[in-house]
Amino acid sequence: MLSQKFPDVRFEIVAMSTTGDKILDTALSKIGEKSLFTKELENALERNEVDLVVHSLKDLPTTLPPGFTIGAVCKRENPFDAVVFHPKLAGNKLETLSENSIIGTSSLRRAAQLKKMYPHLEFKDIRGNLNTRMKKLEEHHNFSAIILAAAGLHRMGWQGRIGQILSPEECLYAVGQGALAVEVRAKDQHILNMVSALQDPQTVLRCIAERAFMRRLEGGCSVPVAVSTVLQDSQLYLTGAVYSLDGSECLKETMQTCVVFRNEEGECPDDDAQHVGITAVGVPHKALEAAETLGTGLADLLLNKGAKEILTVARQLNDAR
Repeated sequence: MLSQKFPDVRFEIVAMSTTGDKILDTALSKIGEKSLFTKELENALERNEVDLVVHSLKDLPTTLPPGFTIGAVCKRENPFDAVVFHPKLAGNKLETLSENSIIGTSSLRRAAQLKKMYPHLEFKDIRGNLNTRMKKLEEHHNFSAIILAAAGLHRMGWQGRIGQILSPEECLYAVGQGALAVEVRAKDQHILNMVSALQDPQTVLRCIAERAFMRRLEGGCSVPVAVSTVLQDSQLYLTGAVYSLDGSECLKETMQTCVVFRNEEGECPDDDAQHVGITAVGVPHKALEAAETLGTGLADLLLNKGAKEILTVARQLNDAR
């Protein structure tokens, strides 16, 4: 994408592995490391070995290490979760699977929501990259289906394997799911200006609201927190929820705010203020602030209704497993 916009610049891709890619025998929610999929890349960025790093936005903590910022959030792919069934069970839906069928997912968020929705199913951890998880599904008979992000399957060209897309009514998605984030050094104005060409304003506003919601709740992969956002007619709608590990307890609410897309007169487009780790060059500050306030406000509403207690118990039970 950058090569098309800057044909005179040579971009070299450096492939790297992270801690999260290497620890495959432990559930993500049990590892207890906030930078599982980011630390090694940020180290290279800090040492000036690379100029920008690309992440799935949902892997990035809501507070970044000092000196770093998300310089661009690319246009979001399908943010929903998808079900891939064992080849012998093609044509099924989750509701048609037989009693005690085993579903693979490494996400507490997915398991909590789907246990409640489909009590006849069993949910077990499955780790590894997409290739590994697909292989575990297809070559063994341990799982009837696995739940994955639809965006990852699309990026791999495996949309033909999707047997069911889960609607927000069935399963709210993860904060930032489906969006790619470009992380840069916060003071590297040249690179920051360059990557801002990839910015998708609608995705930025949705993801800032989601990340502000998550940050206020102090959520992460060790607790079940889920969201859904819709941007329509200048109105940003955020639905957020917290769950107990078994899905039996749930607090879920929706709030909305007006977001403005035009830059106000006199506003400096190069102002580098961060919103939950994102520097959105060229996106109006009023809109960014409204999105962040929406996320924080929705989290406060849930906290007032008892979200902290639900998440505390979920964290304790997960630690004890």
